Amino acid sequence: MEIVVILVVIGVVLGVGLALVAPRLRSRGPELEPPARPSVGQGTAVEEGPEVDGGDVDVLEPPVEEAPPEVVAPVRPSFRERLSKARGTVSGYLGSILSRSAIDDETWDDLEEALIRADVGVGPATEVLDAVRARVKADGIESPEVLLEAVKDEVKARLHVDDRTLHSDEGETNVWLFVGVNGVGKTTTIGKLGKREAEVGRTVVMAAGDTFRAAAAEQLGTWAERCGATLVRGAEGADPSSIVFDGITKAASMGADLLLADTAGRLHNKTNLMDELRKVRRVAGKEPGHVTEVLLVIDATTGQNGLAQARVFTEAVEVTGVVLTKLDGSAKGGIVLAIQADLGIPVKLVGLGETADDLVAFDPDEFVDALFATD
Repeated sequence: MEIVVILVVIGVVLGVGLALVAPRLRSRGPELEPPARPSVGQGTAVEEGPEVDGGDVDVLEPPVEEAPPEVVAPVRPSFRERLSKARGTVSGYLGSILSRSAIDDETWDDLEEALIRADVGVGPATEVLDAVRARVKADGIESPEVLLEAVKDEVKARLHVDDRTLHSDEGETNVWLFVGVNGVGKTTTIGKLGKREAEVGRTVVMAAGDTFRAAAAEQLGTWAERCGATLVRGAEGADPSSIVFDGITKAASMGADLLLADTAGRLHNKTNLMDELRKVRRVAGKEPGHVTEVLLVIDATTGQNGLAQARVFTEAVEVTGVVLTKLDGSAKGGIVLAIQADLGIPVKLVGLGETADDLVAFDPDEFVDALFATD
């Protein structure tokens, strides 16, 4: 009997205890439940590790160290891409030639018209076609396709020169003079060329010798800042020769490699202004100056007028090379052949766009292939 009483008491005690604990367990609910884990075999990797209560803690990711920007070399512009306007002038005639099955009189007429339209000039065009006629006869050429290749070969041969480089002598205060009429892009050409020379490690000084155009010195100053060049300038209307000489003196004192000298771009038919340019050339050649280039800048869009400018400037200052600007915007690219045929002056640089990297060395083969491209 005593045993029964003891069991009853124990049962009551356990019942009371469970009654007190159960509500607490139900109130806590999911907090005691472990986070669900994927079952084995479901293809999900399980990473064991301590569980962390996220709460409202801000998680600070370590800063991502950005790699320095990659230096990308400028892409040289393509003659084929940039000469679309010039090519458009002759493409119709070339297409007409290729549509024929043989070479006839109309073929020669179309060739002549194409060359003249491209502003090669009547004289040079006639000389080219006379030479090609002789080759057609000698080689027995009958195909229009082969005829066009013969024309391209002849033009390339006439554009060939042994040296188109820009000259400078080691250890000298090299002076490059830039001449040309207003509006052709002299000052911009100086800035672009100065940037290119500075990028290959040369020390550059620029002389603002165009003292008659109010914005010329400011424009050149902007370019000087871009390429880290030293600018020498004077008052508006000052003697250009004195500015150029001051530039030479500064370049020599610095041990600079190169002085790029701007000059006034007055009209080429003014005799007194040509005399002024001759004076600048004489002064630039005095010690310590050493003139290695006199570059005539011509706007390609002016066509045969550019050839007239070249004649006068060459007589005044002995031009050593031509810079042909805005070739990408001109339908008159044949002026390259006209200049070289008439004056024997090589085109050394051409402008194929607006940026500094669009001023490039002239490549006659690439130029001719682009001009006569038919696809």
